[in-house]
Amino acid sequence: MPETQDPNERKSKTMASITSIALSGMNAAQTQLNASAHNIANMNTAGFKRQEVTQTAQTQGGVSASVETAELAGSAPLTDVVTQLQAKHAFIANLAVFKTHDKMAGALLDKSA
Repeated sequence: MPETQDPNERKSKTMASITSIALSGMNAAQTQLNASAHNIANMNTAGFKRQEVTQTAQTQGGVSASVETAELAGSAPLTDVVTQLQAKHAFIANLAVFKTHDKMAGALLDKSA
């Protein structure tokens, strides 16, 4: 016979996964900001190779980010500035999800009490 799950337990697991997904997005955005800032700070260094960030979707939700060094030397300041703006907006969007979840969880707890 299949095991039944308490609806409140299911909501709790969903809420926890929303938090971890948003947090992984904020971490990935921070990794991108760090890499692009590093690239801009070092663009005039002879032989400098840019850092590039690759994001990978996780099976349970969320994203992971890894930093790799470009194969060729050279700078791309326009790309790095655009990346910083994209990362900033991604961080803000994920932070909004995180804050909304926190607010909803608080309201849910208030109604449950």
